[in-house]
Amino acid sequence: MGGSFADVVLSWYDRCGRKLPFRGTKDPYRIWLSEIMLQQTRTEQMSEYYGRFLSRFPSVEALAEASEGEVLKYWEGLGYYSRARNLLKAARCVVNDHGGRFPADAALLRSLPGVGPYTTAAVASIAFSLPEPAIDGNLTRVLSRARGIREDVSLPSVKRQLEQTARELISRERPGDFNQALMDLGAGICVPGTPDCASCPLMPQCSAYKEGDQEALPVQPRKVPPRPVHLNVLLIFSEGRVYMKAREEALLKGMYVYCLSEKAPSAVLRGLRVEGAAAPAGQARHVFTHRVWEMKLYTCMASAVPAKLKPHFYTRTEMNALPVPAAMRAAKALAEQILLEGGNA
Repeated sequence: MGGSFADVVLSWYDRCGRKLPFRGTKDPYRIWLSEIMLQQTRTEQMSEYYGRFLSRFPSVEALAEASEGEVLKYWEGLGYYSRARNLLKAARCVVNDHGGRFPADAALLRSLPGVGPYTTAAVASIAFSLPEPAIDGNLTRVLSRARGIREDVSLPSVKRQLEQTARELISRERPGDFNQALMDLGAGICVPGTPDCASCPLMPQCSAYKEGDQEALPVQPRKVPPRPVHLNVLLIFSEGRVYMKAREEALLKGMYVYCLSEKAPSAVLRGLRVEGAAAPAGQARHVFTHRVWEMKLYTCMASAVPAKLKPHFYTRTEMNALPVPAAMRAAKALAEQILLEGGNA
């Protein structure tokens, strides 16, 4: 297949590009929202959340007026909740500092909270047709193989080489489509491990295909396995309610969790001055990027709790209205079952 690199990938994209609910728009708000959601999230999972989020926050103004708790609730299940908090901060910046309009300038876009180089380039190229290459894992893989970049892509010098290569190749007429074409190639054909070279429009000009080292590229540093963290999750019930508090730690900040501690449940109850005994109720596991929570679940039917804790006890209905992270999915299901069996809504 002849033609320049950009012509080849755009011709393929016109025929084979994915039909996704967040494509086909030039609205920078929708493009920005989709790109933030796609970070660390599978496209299939993100699409469902995208429609639900837009139905509640159809514009940047609507999002800017929301509370952090409500935004976290609509983000519930997507993980990496700092994205949601930065989303709200950025929306308020757009409304307060830019008159409700996303700036058509890469440097100004980059200044918004939570907007890194990739998101900046995606919004700039798709919404404003600026020739900014959106370099993510997919583009890194496609370009490394196609142009034979055989050094560690985490090195600053190699990152600069990748960006320079992308800037030389990007279509000036259709930069947004160019970026999305390479994303689709990386997601469906030039995949990690063994790519489907026979289906790739770039095969005739691909260095890795010619050298036969596709599976070795891109060269990446060895991944460090996530560190296990052993936690006890204590579900404390009192008068048809369950104890929950908003996290203050950076991980899952603002999300509501049950009583989490590395201490023994009996010690936790003593520290809270709760009268009651803890009973084992199962196990759960949740994998984060750099750690794994290995959790043991316990329940406690408290006979008495201090008055200062009572504002932190919630009915089943109230619990379901709170933003609860996926890490608490098993604990929440157990709490819901117990509250239902007790006849408490």
